Amino acid sequence: MSDHSLPAPSSPAVSLAAPRSLGGRARPSINRSGALVEVWLRAHTALTLAFLYLPIVVVVVFSFNTADRVTDWDGFGLRWYEHVLNDRQIQRYFLNSVIVGLATAIIATIIGTMAALGIQRAPRWFRVPFDAITYVSVIVPELVIALATLIFFATTIGRGGIVQGMTGGPEIGFGYHTIVSALALFNISLVLLLVRARLSSMDRTMVEASYDLFGTPWRTFWQITFPQLLPAVVAGFLLSFTFAFDDYLITTFLNGRGTSTIPLYVFSSIRKGVTPATNAVAAIILLVTLTLLLVGQFVLSRNARRVGARNSGGVAGIVTESQGG
Repeated sequence: MSDHSLPAPSSPAVSLAAPRSLGGRARPSINRSGALVEVWLRAHTALTLAFLYLPIVVVVVFSFNTADRVTDWDGFGLRWYEHVLNDRQIQRYFLNSVIVGLATAIIATIIGTMAALGIQRAPRWFRVPFDAITYVSVIVPELVIALATLIFFATTIGRGGIVQGMTGGPEIGFGYHTIVSALALFNISLVLLLVRARLSSMDRTMVEASYDLFGTPWRTFWQITFPQLLPAVVAGFLLSFTFAFDDYLITTFLNGRGTSTIPLYVFSSIRKGVTPATNAVAAIILLVTLTLLLVGQFVLSRNARRVGARNSGGVAGIVTESQGG
């Protein structure tokens, strides 16, 4: 063997660029495309919120306009609010809307809650068709509901209808009862879905513990089940009142003499042009809706503190939970 050692095969030189460091640590790379996407999403969100809420702000601001025309700004004042609050016709329309809203909300809340509690223990062969009917009543367009109920009431309690033909007396006619019945058809399903979503996420261990301690079903319901259902019940009541209070289509089809509501007044007024008085009426409707929302949030927060619940999303949280459930 030769004492001369062979040179080792040379490997190609590989240049490794050391990452730039700051203070002895590698500097992370900046994802500029991600930053641009984030800026675009924030701008898109801001534009969407502006598109939704800026017209409402404009209506509220111009409701304080003291000029006779909505396009002319003459100063800031409460002239048109005084005009609206002192107008007997507008007061009657507001009262009719409150009557329709409260009646619809009470009926829908009671029947919807009872139906949700009853369907919880129903067998599958009954529950599946019942769920289908419930979703159909929510999905069906409001125009179809208005037209169907109009035909139904016209052929039953209208002039020459079934009831008048059987009794021979005067016609019952249209009024609060027809408006509330049609609006309750949709809102009962809404309350039912909200309460069922709450029932599905409710902890059943406390109910079972109450039965183990020989608690009666009635006492168990009022002391354990109902406090946990209260957020969904309140949310259903508030949504039912809001939908019935400012409903236009069904009320147009089914209103009777002296039962026109405030939405009918607004739509009849804007045919002659939008006035500051119309803006004042819209601002009052918005105030009523926001007041109900704040009252609902207060009731739900108080109930959450009383029962020891930590995660209470309020009315919006209950609606989101029902959609996700």
